[in-house]
Amino acid sequence: MMELKNKKVLVVGLGKSGLAAALFLRHHGALVTVSDVRSAEQLAKEIPALLEEGIMVEAGGHGLLTFRRQDLIVVSPGVPLDTPELLQAKALGLPVIGELELAARFLKGKSLAITGSNGKTTTTALLGEILQAAGLPTLVGGNIGVPVVSLIDQTTDDTWSVLEVSSFQLESTEQFHPNISVILNITPDHLDRHGSLENYARAKERIFAAQTEEDSLVLNADNAHAAAAAARSSAAVYWFSIDQHVPRGAWVQEGYVYFRLDKEFPPEKVMPLSAIPLKGAHNVENVLAAVVAARRAGISAEVIAHAVAAFHAVEHRLEYVATRNGVEFYNDSKATNVDATAKAIASFQVGIHLILGGKDKNSDYRLLIPLLRERVRAVYTIGSAADKIEDHLRGAITIHSCITLENAVRAAAAAAHPGEIVLLAPACASFDQFESYEHRGRVFKQLVGA
Repeated sequence: MMELKNKKVLVVGLGKSGLAAALFLRHHGALVTVSDVRSAEQLAKEIPALLEEGIMVEAGGHGLLTFRRQDLIVVSPGVPLDTPELLQAKALGLPVIGELELAARFLKGKSLAITGSNGKTTTTALLGEILQAAGLPTLVGGNIGVPVVSLIDQTTDDTWSVLEVSSFQLESTEQFHPNISVILNITPDHLDRHGSLENYARAKERIFAAQTEEDSLVLNADNAHAAAAAARSSAAVYWFSIDQHVPRGAWVQEGYVYFRLDKEFPPEKVMPLSAIPLKGAHNVENVLAAVVAARRAGISAEVIAHAVAAFHAVEHRLEYVATRNGVEFYNDSKATNVDATAKAIASFQVGIHLILGGKDKNSDYRLLIPLLRERVRAVYTIGSAADKIEDHLRGAITIHSCITLENAVRAAAAAAHPGEIVLLAPACASFDQFESYEHRGRVFKQLVGA
């Protein structure tokens, strides 16, 4: 644990994690200042509560002197580490950590952490339910919506903390040490921030940087970038795969999920694929990863099978919304990169009306063309990435430029025939027109309902 009493601590960025970190620090005796580039008017909801707690607020930009006068700087996930003020603070030798790292210094009990380009939230939520079904004291948080620092005071030596962790959170970790870590997959995402796929992959691999041979690392044998991490880990590596048998871990064989602890042990038949209630091959992968992690946590195959069968899709992840005039509407607003959108498209056979667009993340939408030609009737573009998407897909598919989500839903609903699908799987971030992917998904569902 860190000594916080009377330490001068700066929290940079007042998102959900930054706000939680500031309050946690203050409640543990730190002298806290928060700094955000947004104006005081934009932070009108947060500032009163902070001031009431005795937290200083710097709004409308970062002051260099503010950064220099601290014992510790805690960075919110949304703030790039190459922000000039942070670079200067590091050059002066000031410690700079993220909210996840801060929480890691205080969490009690054991932790199970999940990262990946896609599937994190579904797998995290599923593992939370499996551990709870096994009767283990379980908390779920992280990138799934509950800041990790908010869990600290609820943890005991018996607690399992199941944490969804993003590359933004991991890149600022030092001592974060999950007992079990999972990398579901690594595909191009957030290249606008990380600069390259290699940098992005290295950030993801921070999940196991502090692990030892007594810990477990669960990797996707079918994803080259995830599988390559095994060579850089000190932890015991376990695998999951749809396409092949693995020496230890989970795989698919003759319509069943199997698991084995090692080559010396006989395989366990965990559950039939038909009992998995989630659509898409990517969700089979998520279940396989959860099976391995849960077995490493000591949970029986029987408990795992029952919990998986009872699990429902997480909101905004290939979520069935409604059927209108014979047309099914699905909300996959969490599909914020090209690979996630490809997985969503592959979950349906034909007759898809696909809504694409939002804030571009330096993505290549041409990678979608084979699937679009095979399964999609038309694309409806929205948001600031629309022009780039249309340029990448021109000539491959019918494209309707809709600008807004409302226009896209109306156009797709009017064009779709009974038996077809309207799918929101944008392949982009939401921040050009919405507060978050959750906000975008809720608006989509409201439009469908109307």
